[in-house]
Amino acid sequence: MNRIWAGIDSGKTHHHCVAINQDGAKLLSRRVPNGEPELLQLLQDVLALGDHITWAVDMAGGEPALLLALLTGHGQELLYIPGRVVNRASDGYRGEGKTDARDALVIADQARIRRDLKPMRPTDEATIELKILTSRRTDLVRDRTRAINRLRSTLTGMFPALERALVLTSAGPLVLLDGYQTPAAIRRMGTARLTRWLRARGVRTPEELAATAVEAAEQQHTAVPGEAVIAQLVRTLAADVRGLHEKVSEVDRLIEDRFRAHDLAEIITSMPGIGPLLGAEFLAGVGSDLTFFATPDRLAAFAGLAPAPHDSGKKSGNLHRPRHYHRGLQRVFYMSALTSVRYDPNSRTFYDRKRAEGKRHTQAVIALARRRVNVLWALIRDRRLYEVVPPGVTASL
Repeated sequence: MNRIWAGIDSGKTHHHCVAINQDGAKLLSRRVPNGEPELLQLLQDVLALGDHITWAVDMAGGEPALLLALLTGHGQELLYIPGRVVNRASDGYRGEGKTDARDALVIADQARIRRDLKPMRPTDEATIELKILTSRRTDLVRDRTRAINRLRSTLTGMFPALERALVLTSAGPLVLLDGYQTPAAIRRMGTARLTRWLRARGVRTPEELAATAVEAAEQQHTAVPGEAVIAQLVRTLAADVRGLHEKVSEVDRLIEDRFRAHDLAEIITSMPGIGPLLGAEFLAGVGSDLTFFATPDRLAAFAGLAPAPHDSGKKSGNLHRPRHYHRGLQRVFYMSALTSVRYDPNSRTFYDRKRAEGKRHTQAVIALARRRVNVLWALIRDRRLYEVVPPGVTASL
């Protein structure tokens, strides 16, 4: 059998493909535009080189999305090599130059000689949609955090007492800043008028917010230089944060609707602490089935919840957190474990036992998250819902 390995260095407008044989000899090297006709021609030419083709790419989505769709659509064997692995492996090859052709050759050769590379699995439409939506939500939340930090910094430069008094992640204070920003303006309104103004705009507990704002205004009677311009910036930034709040809420609704339609949604959310958002992030990370994770240990390692050995010489038994794992999946299990301690008696019992053993809070939550990996893996395997005490057995979580 004539085996061929084809490595592809992905780019925005072009990809570079290098194909090698079993001896590592280069059979093809081509720069291909990122378009369907050109990619189909590349596929045909590479398939003509051998009987068994293995493709390897350095990106799992984004720019090479069309290429990946064509390869999976044609039933090709596809491996994923992270970019950092390619960069480190390049040091072991001759030459110091960096070109797309060289990177593609390294990708192909690593696919030929390594046995630990992860195959890329065909992903169903629902998982792809959840991955896109959760990624979009992450971007929006980060934008909102940056906008809130800019708002805090700007407001502190003009009215520090009000910045300390307001919770700028809530909607009410943002409505207040849309209308009144300076100490003098808030004092002129007074508590009663400001309360009526806030109530007319649907703010919750307007009396409390108005009293807090007027109290802060009474603490500052000095106008800082450039107050008028700063006030306008505060108003603009507050509007930006409100807009991002609305965008996040809209994406949350889309995520929940798409997640609820998934056949695993009821099973996943039956686990205490996992709602639609964390459940969607879980599916985006692992897909719609666990065929790639033959055991819960593999899933835990993928989520960064299984310690890696760090032994050397006479030192043995040393464990540390792995450096390469799915950060989003670790967040799902950690945050859900943290929440479940408050609402699930089994989780609370396990957490208290770990604390009694001398573990710190974070260590106990991580231990609980690791145990919950086993439980969720078994629930999905058996297609059953979580119960506080499973029938006929004593709960261990």
